[in-house]
Amino acid sequence: MPQSPSAVAPYSRIVLGIDPGTAITGYGVVGETVQGEFELLACGVIRTQANEEMHLRLLEIFHDMRALIAEFRPSEMAIEKLFFGRNVTTAITVGQARGTVLLAGAESGLAIAEYTPAEVKQPITVYGSADKQHIQEMLQRVLNLP
Repeated sequence: MPQSPSAVAPYSRIVLGIDPGTAITGYGVVGETVQGEFELLACGVIRTQANEEMHLRLLEIFHDMRALIAEFRPSEMAIEKLFFGRNVTTAITVGQARGTVLLAGAESGLAIAEYTPAEVKQPITVYGSADKQHIQEMLQRVLNLP
């Protein structure tokens, strides 16, 4: 589970961002201050064991998502849209994880926005085909990270 700040009150809004997957679900929690600045509150991954049955893996993702939502009390969730590639089996399992995350967000009454990878990259890097290294560098600047 994440290392969290002691208070989430000084933020005008808190957004929980999700990159869904059955083996690894990535998350980031960002707070926007009343001055319009963004601060990283937490980031990490939810890992499930490949040798577990799928329903147990999904249950673990669901419980961890509920815990994140309870801890940080976001008002919004941003989640990556499912990209349907050549591997149908992977797309189905990622879709199951995605559905589990969406359920946790809906259950908590969060406003949910879905974005393609290019839509996420565009405002951060100015172009939608940036590589992971460029995205990391730009996020470090925006969030004032070392």
